[in-house]
Amino acid sequence: MANLFPKWSNWLPLHVIVGGGLVATAATAAVTYYFTPKWTRMGYMPTQPVPFSHKIHVSQLGMDCRYCHSYVEVSEHSNVPSTQTCMNCHTQIKANSPRLAPVRESWKSGEPIAWIRIHRVPDYAYFNHSAHVNRGVSCVSCHGHINQMDVVWQDQPQSMSWCLDCHRAPENALRPVAEVTHLDWKPEDIGRTQRELGLELKAKWNVNPPVTCGGCHR
Repeated sequence: MANLFPKWSNWLPLHVIVGGGLVATAATAAVTYYFTPKWTRMGYMPTQPVPFSHKIHVSQLGMDCRYCHSYVEVSEHSNVPSTQTCMNCHTQIKANSPRLAPVRESWKSGEPIAWIRIHRVPDYAYFNHSAHVNRGVSCVSCHGHINQMDVVWQDQPQSMSWCLDCHRAPENALRPVAEVTHLDWKPEDIGRTQRELGLELKAKWNVNPPVTCGGCHR
């Protein structure tokens, strides 16, 4: 009686087992890498050309985020402050400090300070700062308590799944618009829980963030 299957089929189970093992190994390695802080850049804290402390400027001196990041309420992007913004104060305050030499040089030459970017949305994703801030999403939600940082680092993963967690339950992040830049504000300050207040604001403003691909990948 002739064989129903060719001889090479005898090796098929072995090929399936070996191939399946390789796929499982690759998937495990990919998840291990792409779902860790190494990939999401959490904790990334580069040395900037000028040692700027948000803790001093915001928590100690009481400066509002919007003094330096002046476009955050009207633009897709939160601008890095220009040298002019720095010099509004530092022509009088610590005007001769060696630590501010790069700022003075930038002021004289007209060349911008080469700040190192920390938070970066991929080119294939769309994010609008003004849409979030004007609907009660605080700087803290994405950047952490930056008002307490002497050196800024990336506090949150800012991955797709992290964004979707918020889009699916925005009530966990919403606060009154007037409190968006008050980074230490808590709903308990007005006798509410975050969920109570968040659900109220979500209904009031009809907040319904997209959770489909087209919402961010346009």
